[in-house]
Amino acid sequence: MEGNLIERLEAAVVRLEALSVDGVSSRGLPDIGAVEVSSDPSIIAFDDLMAQYADSVSAAAEKIGGEVLDVTKIVVEAFSVEKKLLIEIKQTQKPDMAGLAEFLKPLNEVIMKANAMTEGRRSDFINHLKSAGDSLSALAWIAFTGKNCGMSMPIAHVEESWQTAEFYNNKVLVEYKNKDANHVEWAKALKELYLPGLRDYVKSHYPLGPVWSASGKKVSSAPPKTSPPGAPAAPPPPPASVFSSEPSQPSSSSHPKGMAAVFQEISARNVTAGLKKVTADMKTKNRTDRSGIVSAGEKETRSISSSSSKAGPPKLELQMGRKWVVENQVGTKNLVIDDCDAKQSVYVFGCKDSVLQIQGKVNNITIDKCTKMGVLFKDVVAACEVVNCNSVEVQCQGSAPTISVDNTSGCQLYLSKDSLGASITTAKSSEINVLVPAAKSDGDWVSLQLTSFLLHF
Repeated sequence: MEGNLIERLEAAVVRLEALSVDGVSSRGLPDIGAVEVSSDPSIIAFDDLMAQYADSVSAAAEKIGGEVLDVTKIVVEAFSVEKKLLIEIKQTQKPDMAGLAEFLKPLNEVIMKANAMTEGRRSDFINHLKSAGDSLSALAWIAFTGKNCGMSMPIAHVEESWQTAEFYNNKVLVEYKNKDANHVEWAKALKELYLPGLRDYVKSHYPLGPVWSASGKKVSSAPPKTSPPGAPAAPPPPPASVFSSEPSQPSSSSHPKGMAAVFQEISARNVTAGLKKVTADMKTKNRTDRSGIVSAGEKETRSISSSSSKAGPPKLELQMGRKWVVENQVGTKNLVIDDCDAKQSVYVFGCKDSVLQIQGKVNNITIDKCTKMGVLFKDVVAACEVVNCNSVEVQCQGSAPTISVDNTSGCQLYLSKDSLGASITTAKSSEINVLVPAAKSDGDWVSLQLTSFLLHF
């Protein structure tokens, strides 16, 4: 009997130790009532959301692999982190803004990790990476604390965040529509994860934002980092996170920092000591060998030389038999590409005050970082893209299934009768006008102004 009792006691101790380990949260605080919270209907519904939608995105990404699979794993990780935060919210008192930023730090770190995949290099799957990275801002609905917090309502925030990501998601759909069904499946599954997935979840359980505990634990904000006396100035702060905290308050320390310290050092020293006195004959107005007047010709020479030193040599060439490259053309009105076919693409970069004519059908046209540029083309198989441009004009004389305008100020799109069925996507752009032929055959054009962020059919 005694032996059996001892064994039962030892087994009970092992179970209690396991529960004590599992009952400690990642922040080092006791996770009291974790079992009850995990069985809350809103948490169970979040598990259903991930099982229904997140698993579909992962399954599609497994078929593609590579960077698409990597960024999809980050998306799933971000949703898992949000679930943990929702559990902790039910056991935590509502913090101030500084405490909220510290509380949401794990989610922000995952989002920044996804955004880092789109920086520094050009990827073949850049549209996949940007679509996934931009979509994660929808998870920031959890930071909503009230009408005066500077955010849209949670449901509206999810919808607006997806609209930003949808621009790149549509590019994936257009690029792989007739090429690879796995990429199309991934793009559609990613959209369903947010619309209707996350949107309907928030609408059902948190339409007014997360509900914090009235008697739970408190969240302490991160202590400010102080430099020891005599230490060099701190480096510039890192890029701002997705979740903003309170505006920084002036330091109460007696030692000024930053520019205040610089000005204090200047005022405390005799900065004019050691300077040579400027005599009358050294002043520019009294010197006969130099004049302060700069001629217009000299100004123009300097401006042209400085601009030409930054930009590369002008190009108009066919590379590898597949891609026409038009770069750094300035003031050239007679650029022509006539020997082209439907398998070739055209890339126009860094051109200014020039006109390009594409006399034939091509697969894709991209106009990047151009100013006062005009492009006239007949037919395009996939899409015509205008990115990072100012005051450009694009005219389609034939057909174009898709036209996208991104981060552009001032764009005139002239469509022919054959291209009136094109889908036009705009994002982060202004002054976008579409001109279509009038109903009467008198040669007039009818102008239609587009909003800054919509998908038009």
